[in-house]
Amino acid sequence: MQGRIQLHNMAFYAYHGHHPSENEQGQRFLVDVALTLDISEAAATDRLGDTVDYAQAHDVCRRTMERDRVKLLETLCRRLIDALFDEFARVTRVEISIKKPSAPMPGVLDYVAVTAAADRTDRVPRPGK
Repeated sequence: MQGRIQLHNMAFYAYHGHHPSENEQGQRFLVDVALTLDISEAAATDRLGDTVDYAQAHDVCRRTMERDRVKLLETLCRRLIDALFDEFARVTRVEISIKKPSAPMPGVLDYVAVTAAADRTDRVPRPGK
């Protein structure tokens, strides 16, 4: 049985962006993650060890968001996808949406966002992983 574990609107304060002020002052980012995996075993055993611990998934996202500084949300999506695949062997697909509510641009809007998805089978192997 296929399932999706979803974490919505995880909030992180980080220093990503093209403009120097974004790297100096930082800002809030909102991240949505959907992890696709076979949940049959977990449904049958009722054991956390047979699925993905969503608290651990949150921690992977937090560490990735707070660790490095990048200019593009696209780069950040790729890093989050790689980190989640590296951490959770059970996951077959990762979908990410990163929202930037305080994007430095004229006009009124709720946020800008970049959404990306990858399947494990399409993943390019990384050295040491």
